[in-house]
Amino acid sequence: MKKIVASGKTVDDAVRSGLTQLNVTKDRVKVLVTEQPSKGLFGFGLIGVREAKVELELIPDPTIEAEQFLRDVAEAMGLTIAIERKTTKEATYLSVSGGGDIGMLIGRRGQTLDALQYLVNIVANRYSDSHLRIVLDAEDFRERRRKTLEELSERLAGRVIRTKKEVVLEPMSSHERKVIHSQLQNHPRVKTYSKGDEPNRRVVIALKEKQM
Repeated sequence: MKKIVASGKTVDDAVRSGLTQLNVTKDRVKVLVTEQPSKGLFGFGLIGVREAKVELELIPDPTIEAEQFLRDVAEAMGLTIAIERKTTKEATYLSVSGGGDIGMLIGRRGQTLDALQYLVNIVANRYSDSHLRIVLDAEDFRERRRKTLEELSERLAGRVIRTKKEVVLEPMSSHERKVIHSQLQNHPRVKTYSKGDEPNRRVVIALKEKQM
């Protein structure tokens, strides 16, 4: 926790001075008055004048802490990144971009990105009184991956119809399985379901049973 000591003629002046040093608003700090001001001997301000002193403790912002964690990880990997934040009622979205091999943050089929997202959520919720959900993306990978999975599901649905044999996909994360299920949920001739245990749970695409 970052702490500083600030002083001023009054307690309010001392607090304002501390907020300026930290470059934050008052709701981001805890204030402890360590010394009240004194006007000096007999109130004339000649001898014993004492300024107010306060200790300001910075209250961590969960999302800022999560972003700093990401920057630290990227720096350890030799990457310099920029982070764009978007907040909705459902979640906070952090989109990472930058130079160098940003693919290092994504990994094979997004596995590294998913692992980082898991860790980012742990970091953020460590500093939050209520549950926060953070969705992490890099170079629009998740949108590109979603389109790839939707196209794949349609191709495999066609194969199932032609061959009349079910298709078992490779293991996927719950998010990616959901993309497949959603894409084919209203398909007239095939159905989907999942089987297996994490982390090897797979989507199965099969023919629907004919209605009598």
